[in-house]
Amino acid sequence: MREAAFIKKNKERWSNFETALKNIKPLVPDELADLYLQVINDLSFSQTYYPKSKTTIYLNDLARKAHFSIYKNKKENSGRIIDFWKYELPFLFRGYQKDLLLSFIIFLVSVAIGFFSVYQNIDFTRIILGDNYVDTTIENIKNGDPAGIYHSSSAIEMFITITLNNIRVGFNAFVSGILTPAVPIALLFYNGVMLGAFDGFFIQHEVGIRANSIIWIHGVFEIFVIVVCGSAGIILGKSVLFPKTFSRLQSIKKGFYDGMKICFSTLPFFICAGFLESFVSRYSTMPLAVAFSIIIVSLCIIVFYYIIYPRQIEKKINQYDSKKEI
Repeated sequence: MREAAFIKKNKERWSNFETALKNIKPLVPDELADLYLQVINDLSFSQTYYPKSKTTIYLNDLARKAHFSIYKNKKENSGRIIDFWKYELPFLFRGYQKDLLLSFIIFLVSVAIGFFSVYQNIDFTRIILGDNYVDTTIENIKNGDPAGIYHSSSAIEMFITITLNNIRVGFNAFVSGILTPAVPIALLFYNGVMLGAFDGFFIQHEVGIRANSIIWIHGVFEIFVIVVCGSAGIILGKSVLFPKTFSRLQSIKKGFYDGMKICFSTLPFFICAGFLESFVSRYSTMPLAVAFSIIIVSLCIIVFYYIIYPRQIEKKINQYDSKKEI
């Protein structure tokens, strides 16, 4: 689209948003949020196709004013946090669905490799997970409690240790992208192989259903958000290698900013995973129906927030655009 046509198509919306920011013509919160998301979307488009134009400068300034003007008191700051989780993050996810899919496929392939490697050589599990962990788990299996390791220490100690470790793993998967996408891909691959070997080990010992019913209580959140952090690392790595119409520095800044937001979005889920693993998974003999109910609810939450809801946000924006054009 030519820049003139882009301006003509959207200038009325920009004007409405600027007027609302000045409180000349106040809007209801939902309408203001819609306008804000549209301006952010237009800014991203303008930065891609007209990176050095006055239009990009104007939109960037308009977005900056929004941060300082819309939420300028304590009550509005609370609203800002809600809007960040309710609108900004899902809208950002929608633009990076392909990177999330790539991260998921890499992880899934590596899980399969780890799983089948155990079937080729049972000692592969010891190489990946260590002798002490394997020996302890074998002993638990003999005692009829294959997931007994989850109540081997105090709940609070486990919660702090596990949560911090998971956040570290996720953050490393993101920041490693500065060294090109190959590094977060390698980290995803390694973690996937570990999971596949772990699962294959339990299935070979004929306790797969019971073990998985406990592992995936926390594993749904833990594994999926590591995949999300891996996608953030890929986004950062791509910004280093493929700046497109940006200067390399501009591209890296955008990749880091977007990747950091995506990585930050995983914090509540890492905390939930740590809580479930420390306080719920320790009841490793709970009924299967209870365990699988928790797993299904967790999976629905993750899929909705990272995949379904971003599509709904995009659809809502497109409908708003269509109304404006009529």
